[in-house]
Amino acid sequence: MKQYRPTSPARRHYTISDHSALTASEPFKKLVFFNKRRVGRSKGRITSRHRGGGNKKLYREIFFGQEKKGILGKVKTIEYDPYRSAFISLVSYQDGSWGYILAPLNLKTGEEIICEEKTALKDGNRLMLKNIPVGYFVHNIEVKTGMGGKLTKSAGAAAQIIAQDGEYTFLKMPSSEVRKIKNICYASLGQLSNVEHRMESTGKAGRNRHIGKRPKVRGTAMNPVDHPYGGGEGRTKRGTKRPKNIFGKVTGGKKTRKKAKYSNKFIVQRRKTAKH
Repeated sequence: MKQYRPTSPARRHYTISDHSALTASEPFKKLVFFNKRRVGRSKGRITSRHRGGGNKKLYREIFFGQEKKGILGKVKTIEYDPYRSAFISLVSYQDGSWGYILAPLNLKTGEEIICEEKTALKDGNRLMLKNIPVGYFVHNIEVKTGMGGKLTKSAGAAAQIIAQDGEYTFLKMPSSEVRKIKNICYASLGQLSNVEHRMESTGKAGRNRHIGKRPKVRGTAMNPVDHPYGGGEGRTKRGTKRPKNIFGKVTGGKKTRKKAKYSNKFIVQRRKTAKH
């Protein structure tokens, strides 16, 4: 972690993850474009609260699937991506093309990587789940064949392969959930980079404004007309039996996952939650 001297109240608790591993400060121009943001509005009306403003940023096109299957690539840079928490790597492929991938923790510039059905067990390589031994950590995991990686894509994330059974591979997800996935799906080897991201401290409200987050007001500070918790003299209790959102819908202790969700049959063991 990088810490700053307390030259002001905002700097006293301001920490960011170590970016010493980055090798480039500017993105590859051919792989970026400006993505116009809706800032939480539809036709000018707020549809998602607490969103808006923020610095402008360019979106990097990233290969999440097997777009370069069988083509050897060489890692050129490790870069920061404003749209995601993990770092990304610029890769030069033998067919003359360039592309970005999610950067694993131990990936270095100059290394060669490849996406194949079966290949060397090295961080950054992408291969079928059935060809990865038990105990290895993977990221950017496919759920359906050919759709590209959908799971385990944030900073420091990794799922562990705990069993190979028939046509399924059993994975222990970062949430401690155990899930089975068709073993013909692809995954990338290694833990993702920027593991210190979860320990970052904002330090000041303005940093959230730069990200695009606007201030939130507590429900107890509102009027009764604006929130179920509003009103009363001074600091009053919630006043409702169950916790609710601004629209009066119950939030705490209510399951939000659909009972008939298609992926329920692939969950072997639910995640472990803290007991209060």
